[in-house]
Amino acid sequence: VYLLDFACYKPGPDHVVTRETFMRQSSKAGAFTDDNLAFQRKILERSGLGQGTYFPAAVLNSPPNPCMAEARREAEAVMFGAIDSLLAKTGVRARDIGVVVVNCSLFNPTPSLSAMVVNHYKLRRNVASYNLGGMGCSAGLISIDLAKQLLQVHRNSYALVVSMENITLNWYWGNDRSMLMSNCLFRMGGAAILLSNRAADKRRSKYQLMHTVRTHHGADDRAYRCVFQEEDKAGRVGVALSKDLMAVAGEALKTNITTLGPLVLPMSEQILFLTSLIGKKIFGLKMKPYIPDFKMAFEHFCIHAGGRAVLDTIEKNLELSDWHMEPSRMTLNRWGNTSSSSLWYELAYTEAKGRVRRGHRAWQIAFGSGFKCNSAVWRALKDIHPSKEAGSNPWIEEIHRFPVEVPKVESVVSSP
Repeated sequence: VYLLDFACYKPGPDHVVTRETFMRQSSKAGAFTDDNLAFQRKILERSGLGQGTYFPAAVLNSPPNPCMAEARREAEAVMFGAIDSLLAKTGVRARDIGVVVVNCSLFNPTPSLSAMVVNHYKLRRNVASYNLGGMGCSAGLISIDLAKQLLQVHRNSYALVVSMENITLNWYWGNDRSMLMSNCLFRMGGAAILLSNRAADKRRSKYQLMHTVRTHHGADDRAYRCVFQEEDKAGRVGVALSKDLMAVAGEALKTNITTLGPLVLPMSEQILFLTSLIGKKIFGLKMKPYIPDFKMAFEHFCIHAGGRAVLDTIEKNLELSDWHMEPSRMTLNRWGNTSSSSLWYELAYTEAKGRVRRGHRAWQIAFGSGFKCNSAVWRALKDIHPSKEAGSNPWIEEIHRFPVEVPKVESVVSSP
């Protein structure tokens, strides 16, 4: 399966939300106690998010007006904006698309988001259309895996994957602190990806999909409930993030890399890892588990920009350098947590920096509710030249400003 190209949505300047704008809107809403406004300020100052992230109009309006019409407007702007850029870049006609997979965890209207795409682009009547909901921030790679499997059945076909989240109807208006975290981290964004199984497309494609590995710890109650949408005590719906989240994510990652390792690591690393596993599991030796050096398997790492704590944990566990973490940290700073699409902003950053060369391997790692950890491995089929990425790459016009230093704490300037 080949990846012809992908495009990330870049909202207009009227959607920009600075840290000060965030606090001003939260305060004006009149929904939060003073203590919880202070809590949100504290989280925001330590989040790693910069001053250029985006919110939909419904949240920025005074007063905010979250409703179905506004949520549809946000979804259409993100999906169609990314798809338009992608089709223009690749020259593929909409009527030639045989498979459509759209993932959005928290906004699932009727007709579905995938039906909105079919209707807007007047796709053919036999298009295989799928809409994935409620699958969290890792759903983008689930969509890629599903599209890969469908392309094994639908010959000589294109598959369009759209990954996004919807903020409008999922802003939390209550005072449960476990649910307020999402307000501080999640932002507007989305990506469209075009896959092909046509042999003739290999020459013009950017990447080949080498592996997908999916891990699901949903059978464990603690993992299942660590990211959970529910009502708070006042009846307001939000997504609660458990204190167990980082531990659960670490366990899911460990399971995922145990499966992925033999597929990608050189034999020397596999032997060291296997020796460590046998000593611990079979002989009961009290030894620190060996963490394989994945830098020997991949040139580029795209780790879901879920938050600073997530990135810190992965960096430590996989012993990655600042250079390897740069795409993820800069994506968190520039775009915030855009959920399942964050991996594509990260790959776009790597391309905009001119770092991708033919034969390079990129590892996308995503975490999501359920609890899931998913991986995708891509091999570059050609050198990626930044000069050719204008229009579909949201970083191109500003990549010269990055990387930037992200302090541990960035104060919110109080209004006079």
